[in-house]
Amino acid sequence: MVSTFPNSSSVDLSRIRLSIRSLQPQLVEWRRRLHQQPELGFQEKLTAEFVSQKLQEWGIEHKIGIAHTGIVATIKGNKVPSTDAINRVSLNSPLSTPQVLAIRADMDALPIQELNEVPYKSQHDGVMHACGHDGHTAIALGTAYYLQQHRQDFSGTVKIIFQPAEESPGGAKPMIEAGVLKNPDVDAIIGLHLWNNLPLGTVGVRAGALMAAVECFNCTILGKGGHGALPHQTVDSVVVAVQIVNALQTIVARNVNPIDSAVVTVGELHAGTKRNVIADTARMSATVRYFNSSLKGFFKERVEQIIAGICQSHGASYHLEYWSLYPPVINDIRIAELVRSVAEKVVETSMGIVPECQTMAAEDMSFFLQEVPGCYFFLGSANPAKDLAYPHHHPRFDFDETALAMGVEIFIRCVEKYFI
Repeated sequence: MVSTFPNSSSVDLSRIRLSIRSLQPQLVEWRRRLHQQPELGFQEKLTAEFVSQKLQEWGIEHKIGIAHTGIVATIKGNKVPSTDAINRVSLNSPLSTPQVLAIRADMDALPIQELNEVPYKSQHDGVMHACGHDGHTAIALGTAYYLQQHRQDFSGTVKIIFQPAEESPGGAKPMIEAGVLKNPDVDAIIGLHLWNNLPLGTVGVRAGALMAAVECFNCTILGKGGHGALPHQTVDSVVVAVQIVNALQTIVARNVNPIDSAVVTVGELHAGTKRNVIADTARMSATVRYFNSSLKGFFKERVEQIIAGICQSHGASYHLEYWSLYPPVINDIRIAELVRSVAEKVVETSMGIVPECQTMAAEDMSFFLQEVPGCYFFLGSANPAKDLAYPHHHPRFDFDETALAMGVEIFIRCVEKYFI
């Protein structure tokens, strides 16, 4: 329970090195500038220009315009690798020496009207950083700056991936297709998400499934409309749709192993124009979420079986669109252990490490993790004492900016430990 976690007053900032603590004002300034100029997926032009400007200012090699607005920065360390480098926990193969670690940060905002009254409030009407991606970008910039200034402290190469369009339709896959994991080839990848479901001073990290796969479908039920007083002359699309909504819940309840978590949510149902008119069509939209990768394809088949069966029993027909959006986020056991071992040095106590942090939310970091081993983790950012605990995608979402320096510290320690 949240009450067992340390609150913001117990966060020991002395665990963050002085050189990163001194960077905190800049991290806040960058984050707030980005927050004022939020941009939707694949439209992050101002964000990308700002990131590129900073990287150029610091002399960091980088490529722009990847998958429209994505950026990849490359920083090479100068430290001579130790003789026992092949024994580190993060190897893809026990006989190979890893050369490249990637760090991923997303940049896009959401189509939400901000309700916060703060000096750094969104200046773009109807668009808001309501999920923390402005913080992710600031943390990645801080990490890039620090690594460039301390190249003598690590021996390999770090790629920092500034990704567009995580919120949808997804920028990870097109960036991968554009070759961001190649030349040089990435051996492992890490990323974080500021997380208001955890308080400041905690880190949620676990091996295996962290976030769910998400699949979507739209369905139109085609009945036969008529007068509400003469139902026998009609095929009531509303009755059909309601039965389908109820029946869909049996997929998880009776077709999925109860040990496997899954959920089917019909979020939209639209039908009818007047109370005494039986609607000839009904439209629904839904999402399906699960952790177990072996369930891919199962829900699509079962959803259509249920819709087809109920429509047939009522004399209705249907049109179904079903597609997969993101696969589940699956963390590599060795990279997750690397992150956990580092994070416990940054948070104050072992209670600050939260392994039971799974969520049915989805993330396209999953595409990177399908290509190379890695770990995506949650960095606690809520602080109720400062009224900074609204949930993600809420119009009053905001987070405790102390988490920015903590994020940089964790990333830097991961780099240093990866390239022992």
